Amino acid sequence: MYDSLLIFLISTKDKRRHLTALKCLNPKMSHKLPKAGTPIPKAVVKDQFEFGPWTCTSFKSHILKSEGQERDEYEAQLSLPHLPEMVFDKNRLHIEHQNGFGLEFNALDALKLVRDDQADLKVAEADEWLAARVDSDHAKNIFRPYDWTFTTDYKGTPLSRGGIQLGVSDTNERINIEKLKKGGKIQFYAEMVLFEDELHDSGTSMLKVQIRVMPDYFFILQRFFMRVDKVLVRINDTRVYHEAGTDYILREYTSKQNRVEDLKVPPEYITDPNLLSDHMTKTKEKFEKLTFPTTNPTLKPVASNSRISCTPVSAGSAT
Repeated sequence: MYDSLLIFLISTKDKRRHLTALKCLNPKMSHKLPKAGTPIPKAVVKDQFEFGPWTCTSFKSHILKSEGQERDEYEAQLSLPHLPEMVFDKNRLHIEHQNGFGLEFNALDALKLVRDDQADLKVAEADEWLAARVDSDHAKNIFRPYDWTFTTDYKGTPLSRGGIQLGVSDTNERINIEKLKKGGKIQFYAEMVLFEDELHDSGTSMLKVQIRVMPDYFFILQRFFMRVDKVLVRINDTRVYHEAGTDYILREYTSKQNRVEDLKVPPEYITDPNLLSDHMTKTKEKFEKLTFPTTNPTLKPVASNSRISCTPVSAGSAT
């Protein structure tokens, strides 16, 4: 969001630093700008927690710069002609077993799964969408030869150190939702946005991920939420669950989609995926068991002092 500043003038009058001028390139994003005096972060903030043989690590930083070598190198790894307005390229959720296998969630790998050919939404919904915006000159120009909604079915990136990797197979087992609903002491929690776009001021597209570690399990929810105003809503969820004492992880992927006109819900539901999800139609689902390699050791108990405080590290050292 800091790259959206056009003018950021600092005065030292009366020996006080204060904001004297501020203009946002996109006025609709002005609510996301920092308050006067807010320091611009130059480091990745790392937060880490040990859960038995697992290390759960979150990395958080500012958005990818709008230009420069870092931006060019990032774009070169993708086949998309355009990136979301806000890409948090250094935000990552990383869970790794002491034997070197695990999962990671990051923006780059998620964007690699965005279609770089014609978007299905153009074929199915473009005429209706354009008809609702006959007075919008830019609306006719937003359809490009790629999925401009940035829809991704990303389910995480497998980690492999020393050639050791989780096995993946279909399963009939399901995540114990009732257990997730029970209260308890949260040992560790992290949440981060991986990318976000306002779809040319005509909706939203966001990918975010969160982790909750309880005394006897960890649970990850990654959610992609897309809304094209007055036309379509879509939610792609990836849920990852591991219970202490077991030698596997359960991963569930679901995709839901509805035309807005078909949803008989209060208007505020359309903009809130948490309220909307239960009212949507499921179009796809996949259930997987991620099994540990046979070399996995016995689970260690969770240490009471296993939390590591947030520590700022440079972007280059956050590996």
